[in-house]
Amino acid sequence: MPEQNKPFVVTDRRKFTVDGEPRPDADPSPEKEKRQPIPSESKPESPSTPAPQDSAPKTEPAAATSPGALTHDDLPSGPTSEQSEQSRVAYEMTADRLDTAIRAANPGMDHPPAMSFEQLVQSVYMTAIMQLGGATPEGQQPQVDILGARQSIDMLAVLGEKTKGNLAPDESRLLDSALFELRMGFLEITQALARSAAAKAAPPTSGKPTGPSIVR
Repeated sequence: MPEQNKPFVVTDRRKFTVDGEPRPDADPSPEKEKRQPIPSESKPESPSTPAPQDSAPKTEPAAATSPGALTHDDLPSGPTSEQSEQSRVAYEMTADRLDTAIRAANPGMDHPPAMSFEQLVQSVYMTAIMQLGGATPEGQQPQVDILGARQSIDMLAVLGEKTKGNLAPDESRLLDSALFELRMGFLEITQALARSAAAKAAPPTSGKPTGPSIVR
């Protein structure tokens, strides 16, 4: 029979009838379902898993601090009580040998007095007086270190604040008097400097100094 005249055959591949009974002419071998495996590269990535970028741990930026500022963590640890005692003993022994050598080179020289609160106040007081031009020889123009004098006065003020309630009456009066005199002298000098700056353009009336000059 020619190929174009072959009858069209329909094959019923159902295994069960409409009543649910097995068909006698059904193929006894189970039908295999063909499934195509999903390629591994075509599997979608989970959106919750970000792509790795850098394995190096990230550190938080350090907190900004003002230049030159020191915190408690920056300060060195203090010496132990044993180290403090050893340094005190060594210092006193060295100071005694120095005093002995100085007196040997200068016969009749008195032993220097021990340092006290009064000497500390007087030392800073005299430094401030010199910075205000108090040690200038007569007839010469005073050389004033106004910023240094202010620092010395403020140093005495800090000393007074830190020792408040721990001073004898004489020590307290000495400190108060020193601060009063230095502050009044500071005001006098700054006013004189202001007058001198205002009259700077005017020619001097004589060859004598017209006023104090600032060192810095």
